[in-house]
Amino acid sequence: MVESFQSFSPVLQAFLAGLFTWGCTIFGASFVFLFKEVNRKFLDIMNGFAAGVMIAASFWSLLAPSISYAEQNGYGTWSWVPAVVGFLAGGLFLRLIDVVIPHLHFNEPIENREGPKTKASKNLLLFLAVTIHNIPEGLAVGVAFGAVVSGAANGDAFLSALGLALGIGIQNIPEGSALSMPIRAAGSSRWRAFNLGQLSAIVEPIAAVIGAVAVITMTTILPYALSFAAGAMIFVVVEQLIPESQTNGNKDIATLSLLVGFSVMMVLDVALG
Repeated sequence: MVESFQSFSPVLQAFLAGLFTWGCTIFGASFVFLFKEVNRKFLDIMNGFAAGVMIAASFWSLLAPSISYAEQNGYGTWSWVPAVVGFLAGGLFLRLIDVVIPHLHFNEPIENREGPKTKASKNLLLFLAVTIHNIPEGLAVGVAFGAVVSGAANGDAFLSALGLALGIGIQNIPEGSALSMPIRAAGSSRWRAFNLGQLSAIVEPIAAVIGAVAVITMTTILPYALSFAAGAMIFVVVEQLIPESQTNGNKDIATLSLLVGFSVMMVLDVALG
């Protein structure tokens, strides 16, 4: 099965991987048909786990290949430049999105919404917050698959990209639940809660295709694109996932979950890549 998948074009691979991560969100959002609300402790555990996955993916799957590619392509002692420039640009890009798109983080009153003033409902603002979170995940998957054909790493880079998609997919499952269940608890129907939950990740296959096409057609931007995705993901981790996991009396177990998530993603990337 892996061999068949590997025979596809990198853009198609990225698109299918994006569909997989979206599918994991759909699966998580479907829990709204089985449960009335998400357990806060469980949510903090999964936020910590997701943070660990994204931190590990940012280094092992994105920053390290960025530096390696630069070293192999004439940057010499300046091989750190693309990693630093792209990393900072990725964080600034997410900050810009935060400024121009109204949104609300979980466990926050609507008065604490961020971005432009709006009369949008709390449910829509929660949806937008998670959608913003999913953009760098999709880009990371697309750039990883595009990097395979661009020669960013050895032949095992394909399996490393698969590991990245798998890691992001795993952490998308609780994320789908974390969005759909509060929307249901706020009074929406189960179907509306489910649809908002799963649609928050529709940007992932789109962003994956954009990332893959960009690095394939403009190979010179590859080290910058890899680190850009890393910077965007770290911004999400520090600005959203870690704070949300640490404000409900579950600090220790959330922190331990972060270590587990980091370890799982590290194993996936190192073992496969």
